[in-house]
Amino acid sequence: MPRIERLWIKPAQGAAMEPAEELTIVAGDGVAGNKQQKRHVTLISAERWVEVMNEMGADLDPGTRRANVLISDIDLNETTGRTVRIGEVELHIRGETKPCHQMDAALDGLQEAMRARWGGGAWADAVTGVTIRVGDDVVLD
Repeated sequence: MPRIERLWIKPAQGAAMEPAEELTIVAGDGVAGNKQQKRHVTLISAERWVEVMNEMGADLDPGTRRANVLISDIDLNETTGRTVRIGEVELHIRGETKPCHQMDAALDGLQEAMRARWGGGAWADAVTGVTIRVGDDVVLD
């Protein structure tokens, strides 16, 4: 069963992501307390992260990606328009999260390696909100 493996919040622009055991999702706004909410919630696939790390011969923490939610057992590739449900939270996937220059600051060539098959993950609008936690089940509709 797909589930949340890890959670992070961005306390300030350019700051390191802070690990969290839970995040409050606010409908129409995103992750409460997250510095940048242009993209309400950002998601990455645990398996896709491992693939990219294997391709690069690296072992960086998935928090390097700077996403809010690490999900296992879901392929986010080409999921625009689909819905992710985490308990009562409904997230509408709006598109791919393109890897930025900060990926190359972490590891030379990482930005390019993440471009294939949505390696940078997806971003979603928060349609409904509530607190989500590490270990919560995830459904991709």
